[in-house]
Amino acid sequence: MIRNWRTAALSTVRTLGTARTARTARTARGRSAPVTYGLITLCCLLFLLSPAAGLNPAYGTGEELLAAQRAHFRRWGVIPAELFEDSPGSALTPATALFVHGSWVHLLGNMLFLYVFGAMTEERMGRLQFALFYLGCGYLALLGYAGANAHSQQPLVGASGAISAILGAFLFLFPHARVTSLLPFLFFLPLRFPAWVVLPFWAALQWLAAGRAGDGPGVAYLAHLVGFGLGFVFAWVRFGRTTRVKSVPVAAPEGEKQP
Repeated sequence: MIRNWRTAALSTVRTLGTARTARTARTARGRSAPVTYGLITLCCLLFLLSPAAGLNPAYGTGEELLAAQRAHFRRWGVIPAELFEDSPGSALTPATALFVHGSWVHLLGNMLFLYVFGAMTEERMGRLQFALFYLGCGYLALLGYAGANAHSQQPLVGASGAISAILGAFLFLFPHARVTSLLPFLFFLPLRFPAWVVLPFWAALQWLAAGRAGDGPGVAYLAHLVGFGLGFVFAWVRFGRTTRVKSVPVAAPEGEKQP
């Protein structure tokens, strides 16, 4: 199984967006970003009901549970080697895989990034456009990975292609929004940088990691890169003729802590 966001959540650049204004404070309470919080809720509920959570006794324990998890990932995840066959069901898997996560760490890492960057992006795009953007870019990101690894039999699951698209759009829409970064090589000291510094650095790390990654279990860095590029290009095309948010005044950060 390829767990898209696990490494990105636990290492490299750990980012917690903390740009707060009166506008984003309303977003943080969920008044302006129902799609973002609905996606988080849906992903969490589906995970809790799945064998991946390990909480449902109906799936058994030990080898029985592992078998149920493998079957779950193969049913709902993207299997590149099967995706381009003449099977309508396989063509839907890049959409269903966006709502499947492989572990608690995988889920929490994805939902953290969606929570941090999704609300402001949704508020700028609007609810319907953001929902279609999330699903469309997520689908294409997984499709792009599958096309580049067409022989792989490893199931691909996770929302990180869609969330990477949100990061790309966020970079274009809010380039000067301050993001708190926890850098391993600086002893995880919380440092605040504008998005135009943090997010391209994150993308560069994904690029470097993608060059070393194989097609076995691990992180689908290529899906991250495809999603990030799609998100940035979409925001550029859709909002390039309108005024971007040049800066975001930042109040005192709330609840900053490492996941």
